[in-house]
Amino acid sequence: MLNARSLTIGALGLVLSTHALQGQERSRYRDFQLGGDLASVSALTGVARSEAKTVHQRPAVIQELEWRPRYFVSGSTATQNDPVQQIVFSFYDDQLSKMVVDYDRDRTAGMTDADMIDAISTAYGPPLTPAVKKTRTVTSRIEEESGRPVARWGDADYSVVLYQSLDLYRSSSDPRFRIIVTSPRLEALARTAEAQAIRLDGREAPQREIARQKKEVEDTRMSQAKARIANKAVFRP
Repeated sequence: MLNARSLTIGALGLVLSTHALQGQERSRYRDFQLGGDLASVSALTGVARSEAKTVHQRPAVIQELEWRPRYFVSGSTATQNDPVQQIVFSFYDDQLSKMVVDYDRDRTAGMTDADMIDAISTAYGPPLTPAVKKTRTVTSRIEEESGRPVARWGDADYSVVLYQSLDLYRSSSDPRFRIIVTSPRLEALARTAEAQAIRLDGREAPQREIARQKKEVEDTRMSQAKARIANKAVFRP
């Protein structure tokens, strides 16, 4: 017989794990704390730290770690009915600055924007008005790819934005839902560092290319010298 908690999850379309969201601090997503380090996220997800991708190394270390919940582990963040398909964690100098959370389309099938807003509001309170804040800052690539912003929660310490997009190549009309959870302070530092890293890479690209070509020529010369010695010793006309 289904208990009351199971019925509640079913009523929400399994869009969010109630036990993981209720009572959390608003600068968190489930067990993941904005500002936390890579080691803590690695421990919670079970993904090795070595799996983190280093995007930039200077002027700050920018890293990303992907996690795809696959199965139920008692007492863990993931559950067998977990609607999360993937989370991409971004780190600025070993501080968690952003989480991009994609929900499985099958687990949110039939859900409306209002349904999603109601569910997420259980963790973050009423959405801000206006729902989508207009800003003069440049929209990031990940925000552009996320689709239409539907609702926003946040304050000086955290920002949560719900996005909805349609896949024109799917026969189903069910949208894809994503939330992006960020630390405004850390994300601003990360964007500045990324822009500086791109400028540094562009400035030093010619020197790196010259060095690469020199190394390639030297490697070829060394390889030919070794081959000459080996072949000369055994060659017979």
